[in-house]
Amino acid sequence: MKLEIELDGNLCTLEMGRVGERLQFSLDGKRLEADALEVAPGVYSVLIAGQSFEVLVEARADLGGEALRVVVSGREYAGEVRDPRRWRRHHGAAAEAQGRQQVTAPMPGKIVRLLVQAGDAVEVKQGLLVVEAMKMQNEIRSPKTGTVERLMVTEGQTVNAGEVLVIIG
Repeated sequence: MKLEIELDGNLCTLEMGRVGERLQFSLDGKRLEADALEVAPGVYSVLIAGQSFEVLVEARADLGGEALRVVVSGREYAGEVRDPRRWRRHHGAAAEAQGRQQVTAPMPGKIVRLLVQAGDAVEVKQGLLVVEAMKMQNEIRSPKTGTVERLMVTEGQTVNAGEVLVIIG
């Protein structure tokens, strides 16, 4: 996918492609030594030159569908996608998942905190638990509004990529 994005007034061309579960990037035609994994809707774990970052990308509904809020390591950037139809087509305009959902571990790690319990009502994008991987803590969020049917893990447990963590009904 190729997008023209303006971040804090700087226009750049960003190309993203999937290789298995991972994302690869090119910025203004220069390949980035970056690897990214979407750990929850709109939340990415990005590795650049051995350094890990958590990146939050969310649409700013108050400013129109093409406006973005990007947060990297606590620093917030204002962004705008120049071709919003392409962005919406690939991201479903933040469509909520339907039906019973199994939330899986995006990467191997350790469960460091449970944020919900079985029976709790949750909203879409609400934090469910925190997984520590590569010395970075990643909050795993709910893909839908619903009820936590079952927690499949406990704090301190080690998990593998793809392992079911929570079932949301």
